[in-house]
Amino acid sequence: MRYDLNLLPVFLALMDERSVTRAAARLGITQPALSNALVRLREMLQDPLFIRERYGMQPTQKAVELAPAIAAALSQVDALVLGQRQFDPAKEERLFTLAPNSYFEFVLVPAIVARLRERAPGIRLRLVPFGTDLAETGAISGETAMVLGRFVEPPDNLVVQHLADDGLACVVRANHPMINKRLSKAQYEQLRHVNVVPPGKLRAGLFQALERQGLRREVAVSVTHFLSIPELVAATDYCATLPKLICARLARDPRLKVLPTPVDLGTFPLEMAWHVRYRHDPAHQWLRALVAEAAKDVARGAASR
Repeated sequence: MRYDLNLLPVFLALMDERSVTRAAARLGITQPALSNALVRLREMLQDPLFIRERYGMQPTQKAVELAPAIAAALSQVDALVLGQRQFDPAKEERLFTLAPNSYFEFVLVPAIVARLRERAPGIRLRLVPFGTDLAETGAISGETAMVLGRFVEPPDNLVVQHLADDGLACVVRANHPMINKRLSKAQYEQLRHVNVVPPGKLRAGLFQALERQGLRREVAVSVTHFLSIPELVAATDYCATLPKLICARLARDPRLKVLPTPVDLGTFPLEMAWHVRYRHDPAHQWLRALVAEAAKDVARGAASR
């Protein structure tokens, strides 16, 4: 029997999206074209594959069983084809989509862009947000080249690489009336705090670290991005507990003062993840090495201050 391999990406898009509309948009085809492809898929694989229900399309048992094998097969084909390409970063003209969380966008993306400008001026970046849902970033489908954040129980088709570790520090205004060079546990608990609530694991990690140490915190205001912190802290007597790499940037602001946390709140990992199909792509390999280099340099620079 002859198989139409062009139908297999349609199958994987439907597995990820569970919607003809979203799958068609992802593949850049019309809904009628995708519906027609689904009819041919069903004939080829001799199974309904997807059943329309109230909240989307649910895969059949056969579709669930076939999905890992089909994904692995397409990944191998990609690796064989992409591995034949010659890659010269200085001459490459290419757009990569990255999905950094707000922490990475603030701390690491500038260092990545600076290196690209010097070494690969033809490579452009498009950033999409990385919140709580990996599927929305395009990483699981392979549309996004790389996700930068923290990953707990990632899906099997994502490869995760550890980049560095970061800790936590406190930021207050430079002329704070209660604090000089050190911040005691009693002072920390007496202060009112600015809380950053970006989506993802960083928020949960801070709460868990505070709970482990029995450290209380009265939150006066919650914000959604690290960029809100400098103006808020500089204008109040509030305190913000932030990653050290962010504090290293804020320390350049003469209105602010960075202090160690009153107790050890531990560290958290900085990670990047990518779809398995890009494991052997020379361009992706080069970009991942550049990101890893930037992360180490940024972490090393902050530690030396």
